[in-house]
Amino acid sequence: MILIADSGSTKTEWCFLSPDNTSRTLRTDGINPFYQTSAQIASVVVGALSGKVAPEAITDVFFYGAGCVAEKQSFVGNAIATVLPKANISVHSDLLGAARALLGQRAGIACILGTGSNSCYYDGEQIRQQVSPLGFILGDEGSGAVLGRKFIADCLKNQLPEKLRDKFLKVSHLSPAEILEGVYRQPFPNRFLAQFVPFMREHLAEPSIYNMVFDSFTEFFTRNVMQYPDFDKMPIGVVGSIGYYFRDVIEVAAEEVGITIGEIMLSPMEGLIACHRR
Repeated sequence: MILIADSGSTKTEWCFLSPDNTSRTLRTDGINPFYQTSAQIASVVVGALSGKVAPEAITDVFFYGAGCVAEKQSFVGNAIATVLPKANISVHSDLLGAARALLGQRAGIACILGTGSNSCYYDGEQIRQQVSPLGFILGDEGSGAVLGRKFIADCLKNQLPEKLRDKFLKVSHLSPAEILEGVYRQPFPNRFLAQFVPFMREHLAEPSIYNMVFDSFTEFFTRNVMQYPDFDKMPIGVVGSIGYYFRDVIEVAAEEVGITIGEIMLSPMEGLIACHRR
């Protein structure tokens, strides 16, 4: 049995692919080697398997994950191996997973817009060029974490309409002090910030929110996608919850800078299943 994982900082989607090519999927907490220990990663893997599949039934693991840059891949692979010691384990970046799902064997530009953001030029087999995302403090333009950061900053600095700010503080059940605690002292501040995006989407008709979202997507294109050669001639695809649920704004922002967006996927899993079917 093959185990495929598409993992972000917020959630991991797992697919158990049987020899007869039937599949079943489930979700667990996210995995990111920049924020978690080996034991914590192993615990998530155990949770995915528990009561569903015996570890010895897994022959191959294809793990595509956020934060799985070259220097972190062996760390993640070793953590998975503590749970699945007999499996052949391949660890790749979530960006390669997105490219394979969006573009298959075509050359083009693959983008991730989820809790974090990322992009690359893909030659149909491998990533050939990547603008570093830099994380939600220095980069990650257009991501859920950055949208949440911009929104919270404007909320706490009284840059939003008063009624909207008061409504948010009421429905979130968070005080300013608790928000600062979540950002600066608790683990996974990117997850914490991204949780406010549904409120932003609910109030997208409010000009201050729409402009914030639009500007962040414009920054994603100008600071990332437009650095790739022939970006205006390449197929461009987007995967991730932010890309999927804000697709109308993304398409307008892309058009403003001369970019045409092709496929937009909520999850790359369907494409990854097709890639790894035997």
